[in-house]
Parts: sequence; C-alpha cells; structure tokens
Amino acid sequence: MFEFLQDRATANPQLVHLRRFGELSLRLDSGADSTFVRIGTDGINTQPSSGEETPDLVLTAEPEAWAQLLSDVPPPGYQTLAAMRRVGHLRVGGDFLKFHQNLMLLELLFSLRRAGQAEFAPVGAPTIEPIVGRYLRLDFEGRPHRVYFEEAGQGIPLICLHTAGADGRQYRSILNDPEITSRFRVIVFDLPWHGKSSPPPGFGEEVYRLTTDGYVGIVMAVKAALDLDDPVVMGCSIGGRAVLHLALRHGDRFRAAIGLQSALYAENTVTDEPPDLMPLSRPDVHGGSLAGASMASLTAPKSPEADRWETMWHYMQGGPGIFLGDLHYYFVDGDLRNGLTDGIDVEQCPIYLLTGEYDYSATPEMTKALAREINATHCQIMQDMGHFPMSENPAKFREYLLPVLSMIEGQDSAG
Repeated sequence: MFEFLQDRATANPQLVHLRRFGELSLRLDSGADSTFVRIGTDGINTQPSSGEETPDLVLTAEPEAWAQLLSDVPPPGYQTLAAMRRVGHLRVGGDFLKFHQNLMLLELLFSLRRAGQAEFAPVGAPTIEPIVGRYLRLDFEGRPHRVYFEEAGQGIPLICLHTAGADGRQYRSILNDPEITSRFRVIVFDLPWHGKSSPPPGFGEEVYRLTTDGYVGIVMAVKAALDLDDPVVMGCSIGGRAVLHLALRHGDRFRAAIGLQSALYAENTVTDEPPDLMPLSRPDVHGGSLAGASMASLTAPKSPEADRWETMWHYMQGGPGIFLGDLHYYFVDGDLRNGLTDGIDVEQCPIYLLTGEYDYSATPEMTKALAREINATHCQIMQDMGHFPMSENPAKFREYLLPVLSMIEGQDSAG
C-alpha cells in the first residue's frame, strides 16, 4: 500500500528540501500489516516491518482509512493525516515533537501528493485592483494602535473578520467582486498583532491572548472610527464566533450577521500527547510551517490548489505565538454553551450561517445545533468546502454568499 512513498522522494522540491534536515523513521500500521519507512537525505525507503525497529513515529489506521486518505477525493475526515487524527481515524505514537516538526513533510508525502500543477489564468495586460488599503490610528484599551484595513465598493457596509492566526487577505476575492462591491462597501481589517496591523506599544513585555471583550471591543472601535452605520458583519472561524458575540452584545447596531464556520464552541480533540507540548509556540518548531500544514487539513480536496496553498501561506506568515493566542478565544474564552446565546435576538439582528462540509473544527452538525439554538435566519452546509470558504475556493463560495447578501438587502423591503 505504501510503496508509492519511494517514488515521492524526488517528486516535490519542497519535499526534497525538507529531507535535508535529518532522518525520520516511521512505522505505518494497517491492520495486520506494518511498513517501516526511513526518510533521509538520500531518499525514502520502505520495507515490511520486522517489529524490531525503533521508529520515531508510529502511525496507525485501519486499511479502509488509509485507502480513503490515499483516494483522489477523500470524504470529510480523511482529507489529510491531521484531519484523520482529529476525528479519530489515525493514532500517532512515538516522538510527538518530531511529528509536529515534520508535519509539512508528512502531509506532502500523503495528502498533498494529490495536488498537481496549479492551474491559473494569465493576467494579460497589467491591471490595478479596485482595493484601497489604509492605516487607521486609534486608541484602544488604553494604548495607541495602528490598524490596517482594506475596502472596496459602495452601499451597505460589510465588515469582514478573518480567521485565527491569519489576516484580511482571506477576503481578497470578495473585495474584487463587482457583483458584491456594486451593492456593498466591503471593509476588511487585520486584527491588532495580525497581518499589517502592528502590535501595541509594550507588546515585547507580554504574551498575546485574544479575549471575547478584546475581540468585540476592537470591532466596535473600528466601526465607530469609520462611522459605519447599520453594517453587516461577516466572520469566519473565530470571526464566525465573534459575530455571535456581536449579535449578543450589540445586535441593535448591526443590520445582520453572517457566520462562516460558526459553532457554539470548539475543542481540541487530540488527547494522545502531552498537554504542555504547545507545538505552535516553541523555539524548536517552525510555527509557520506547522500552522500551514495543519490548516491544509481543514481545506477541501476539491478546492483549487493555488487557492489552498495561498490560504496555507497566510498562516505560514503569522507572528510567533499569535495563532496560539487566538485559540484562547476559540477554545476557552469565547465558549457560548450553557445558554449563553439566550440573549441573541435574530429578529433584531438576523443571523445567516454557512459551513463547509469538510470542517472538523466547526462541523456541519455543530453549526446545525447552533442554528436550532438561536433559531438562525438561514443555515446552509456548503458542499466540497472546508474551513476557509472565502479563500480556499472563492468561486464556489460566492454561489452560497450571493443569495445571502440578496436576502439581507431584502430585509428592509420585507420589514
């Protein structure tokens, strides 16, 4: 089953580059069969396991699970090694630090091997996009901030909130879509510490952690500074949670909320490694590479390769410790279970929910449960989409988004 790994030794320049940094040994268990794999500077060798080796890592899955992973279009939960691990189809044993240090290499071997050459259309004559980028200076939480934002279009203000550890580039296609910008003034800002927004003075003496109060506060501060009247707010992942908190606390200040990959809560389902490992913020792990490889597992296999890799690139460029700091809000401080959504009034602030079927973090089932709890205005599961619909597959995402925007436009006439 794993003989193809030897052929992958020189098939990808990134893989060749990553193999330069020392050897890695694996035992791949598949039912009664085990394969020993040695990855080194001289290539990749596979052989039946004798049971006497001492591999760095042991990856165990049922034969059917391996077959799904290695298929051309794996079903949700089987798209990458990391996805399989998160949903319980794969068990990892051995040196967990080495697993995280080598996750990009492993995903290139197994899941990203499906990718072919990226397809693209030539630009032709040079063009200037209609996006305008500016810096907003404002005081927030007692300190001066310099917040970067981009905008395009005119009409109803539409504030877009990016995902954890990334930045506003995720909404590049929406900012460039004339069918949207002819009716909506799209505004995308980078959270402080993210993208082109600077950390506040004194950041060198603190550890970044995103809180509910901080997230809601900065959105309201930007809204006020730009004098946005009755805007729509759309957010993905942590942004999809933030729109719920905004509707809960300030529902009378928003025309509507669109939650992408929204759920009441999220939790880390990986329990087989030391809780204090924290691989996303260690000096002996390349945090950017790990973040990019991890987020590949949340994209759908049918998403265009160029867009998937650009989505991963946004994560590879995140500041040290920022992704981990955002996850404090996602996993802990922003939890909305136990009746905490009772104050949301969807008559006052209609809430529209869109979730990709390949998301194992805010799963379709979790989004449907949220929709039932708050009596959401609209809820739809997006086929062949993952956790980053607006960036991993923009063309398909607009098919789901445009009807929602039309519904929001029709709210006033309906009222």
